[in-house]
Amino acid sequence: MNSAPDDGSDLRVRELDDAALVARAKTEGEAFGLLYERYVKKIYNYMYYRTGNERDAEDLTARVFQRSLVHLEHYTDRGLPFSAWLYRIAHNLVVNWHRDQGRRKVLPLEHAPLHDLPELHADMPEVMTETREEQEALLRAIRRLPGERQELLILKFVERMSNAEIGAVINRSEGAVKSLYHRTLLALREELSRSEGHRNGRGR
Repeated sequence: MNSAPDDGSDLRVRELDDAALVARAKTEGEAFGLLYERYVKKIYNYMYYRTGNERDAEDLTARVFQRSLVHLEHYTDRGLPFSAWLYRIAHNLVVNWHRDQGRRKVLPLEHAPLHDLPELHADMPEVMTETREEQEALLRAIRRLPGERQELLILKFVERMSNAEIGAVINRSEGAVKSLYHRTLLALREELSRSEGHRNGRGR
């Protein structure tokens, strides 16, 4: 059987947007493979931040794409990116993972670029992590937040999601996400102020 000539069709398929690629992926395995290529690194990074280790992140990432392949025929575009649907699957899997393992949610935020983000600085001008000590204080404050608020910061500042996309992932309305973000900033301010007070007290 002769192979089809290379007429650039593969390149054209790769250049399709997610909606068109998803439509093809419902009947073509190659198209799903391209979706996998687009998002596997992002989903893995999310899983790594949520689990704290490579082995579980790899296992859960594989399960995300296995589950998405099984349920892809039922996927419908509801006005949000396809990636939000993937992250919703990832969120559900990692919530179950934490529940099954009975683990406290300690996120490996050392490499999260939260301290470099102008958006966070705009909302919290006092968060200017110019020194390593200040950066570590911010990370410690973030780790003391409830798991849902830690996840919100990851989705917003690491994954760069909109409030609507975050809402689709954590099953909250866009308004609820905005409210949660506001409360998260207030909690961070309190944690940072408390930490600063402790440091000043020790220095006396």
